[in-house]
Amino acid sequence: MTTIRQRRVGKGTEAAEDQPSEETNVKPDGKIPPDPAGGKLWNILSITVGGIVAIALGLVTSVYVATLHENDLWFSNIKEVEREISFRTECGLYYSYYKQMIQAASIQQGLHGLVYDNKTESVRTINILERMNVYQEVFLSILYRILPIQQYLEPVYFYIYTLFGLQAVYVIALYVTSWLLSGTWLSGLLAACWYITNRVDTTRVEFTIPLRENWALPFFAVQIAAITYLLRTHLQPAQERLTLMVVFIATFLFSLTWQFNQFMMLIQALALFILDCLDMLPTAKVTWLYIIQISGLLLVCVLQFFNSMILGSLLISFNVSVLIARTIQKNLKKGGLLKRLGKLILHALLVLCLTLLINKFIKKILNLESDEHIFKFLKAKFGFGATRDFDANLYLCEEAFGLLPLNTFSRLSSTLLFYVYGFVLFLLTVAAVIVAFRNLSGSNHVQLKEKMEEYTVTLKPDAAYSLVHTVLFGCLALSTMRMKYLWTSHMCVFASFGLCSTEVWKLILKCLHLYTSQRTQVIKYSIPIITLLYISFKFWPGIMDELAELREFYDPDTVELMNWIKSNTPSTAVFAGSMQLLAGVKLCTGRTLTNHPHYEDKNLRERTKQIYQIYAKRSPGDVYGILRSFGTDYVILEDSICYERRHSRGCRLRDLLDVANGHIMDGSGENEPDLKPSLYPRFCEEIKKNLPSYTMHFTRVFQNKTFHVYKLAKHK
Repeated sequence: MTTIRQRRVGKGTEAAEDQPSEETNVKPDGKIPPDPAGGKLWNILSITVGGIVAIALGLVTSVYVATLHENDLWFSNIKEVEREISFRTECGLYYSYYKQMIQAASIQQGLHGLVYDNKTESVRTINILERMNVYQEVFLSILYRILPIQQYLEPVYFYIYTLFGLQAVYVIALYVTSWLLSGTWLSGLLAACWYITNRVDTTRVEFTIPLRENWALPFFAVQIAAITYLLRTHLQPAQERLTLMVVFIATFLFSLTWQFNQFMMLIQALALFILDCLDMLPTAKVTWLYIIQISGLLLVCVLQFFNSMILGSLLISFNVSVLIARTIQKNLKKGGLLKRLGKLILHALLVLCLTLLINKFIKKILNLESDEHIFKFLKAKFGFGATRDFDANLYLCEEAFGLLPLNTFSRLSSTLLFYVYGFVLFLLTVAAVIVAFRNLSGSNHVQLKEKMEEYTVTLKPDAAYSLVHTVLFGCLALSTMRMKYLWTSHMCVFASFGLCSTEVWKLILKCLHLYTSQRTQVIKYSIPIITLLYISFKFWPGIMDELAELREFYDPDTVELMNWIKSNTPSTAVFAGSMQLLAGVKLCTGRTLTNHPHYEDKNLRERTKQIYQIYAKRSPGDVYGILRSFGTDYVILEDSICYERRHSRGCRLRDLLDVANGHIMDGSGENEPDLKPSLYPRFCEEIKKNLPSYTMHFTRVFQNKTFHVYKLAKHK
């Protein structure tokens, strides 16, 4: 069990907006006043200062998380095997391909080893580039090999520094998005500070470095910043084309680096669909964004050797359906309120039916079942019937896939983030509902403009998109804790935008009958500055204490296991065990695995369920036959799984296996009526008694406080 222990002592003000809103630049008669003397120079100065602050905050964040990682593990002092063990579960699997590429005799040989891989899944040859999103490891390894840095920088540091560097890109993108929405870089400064002070809930990069989301989310943030700029009015054609190119590149990189990209972009497409239906976004730009999503995903599909899971994604089916439905129904945005509502309901139903039909057709043609576990999980999670499906229950019982804990909100509230976010969200939601209603009602344009003057903030397409984006990703985060990082980072952007927005404060003051231009400007700058001062005084001492706390990596049992495997087993040996442990076995020892944590393959899921019978109530002959069918030479049993106490009854791995096998669970408590007692004791417990029925198949060759390794006999 990996733990962290205390380290032993041993070795050595902005005054103006850079982008004033259109409202402040337009007179009631629609004429644009002349630019005051020095205004252009002031804007250039503001943009320069804001840009410098953005880059500085990005670099500070990067250094901050890198320092936390070093202080937490004493990474610079521990052995290579300990560094690799610190890349837990699937992180270790992904990093192993970077290591494999680095150690290959040539780049060509390294790529060949990935395309024809027979060590990740025993008795099978798989294409890693098709199955997994590891192009970033390939690119980084090639970069490391061709750059003259080998003498100065170890491969592992080149890898982790790249990830920490991407955090700088992430923060800069959040900063720019908030700046674009509000028109002032003070908003970006506040967003970045909230991101840093709420680090526990906005990122986990410092302890899950190779995780796919840590590669992907910075590109997703860049994409959102580019979309925010694209949705501004009065862009020049050249600006629009350049922005669309940035959106495409960011979308492509986001899709290339994370296997769950299609689900995140489906939510994004749904946000665009809702806003387009409510006439709150320009249809032409929305169409371009649909096309960019499809083309980006298809390009990734080509690079991943026509991965069927991408072709069968709901995102492609949905976007194609929207474009077809729009062609069929051409007059969606004409008519009165009731007529338009009726058209929109029919439009939504048509899109839904087309999406399901197209998706089902594609999956039927491709015989696609790779993502069925996700839909089984969603069905069980939202109460559409209980399930005994092992894969679905494996997700349901993990805390990361449960509901967002309530203590998250108390942490976010301590920095004032959640309070400000909730206030801005409520205000803009009410205003957006009114605007949507008036858009659909087809009121006279002049009357609408006069009546809605105080709601102009919600008429801005970029603000409207940000609102729906944060609502939809908020729903995702509330339902699945692991996805909170997509929401909390944007929460920082949305809250800071609301606090620094001229339109928001103008709306509030007009409702209170206190509006003056000067008062709006004073509040717009003073409230964010006060908030920044409060955050600085309250959290600066804690951050300094956190940076001063020194600990070190400590997992002697796993280190002993890995060293034993490297020293006492053939390089061609095949190992079976838990998914999480085997990822480390591959990284640290290079041995062949029977299963691993990358779960997006039906055959692998079935294989994993079979391998996990080592923790079920099965006969030694049955377990031996299963293991040998996958070419297993050694099996590793973990006491932390066999005698698990982390989960409650019904969610322990052994309970999931018992229920899936139709057996009664251990311990006191209820069982479903059709479950029956097993004819055999639990394999992982009984094997330790060295009974003849077990020793004829299994010989214990290694043991410590955590792990037991058994060698399988090779019967003729």
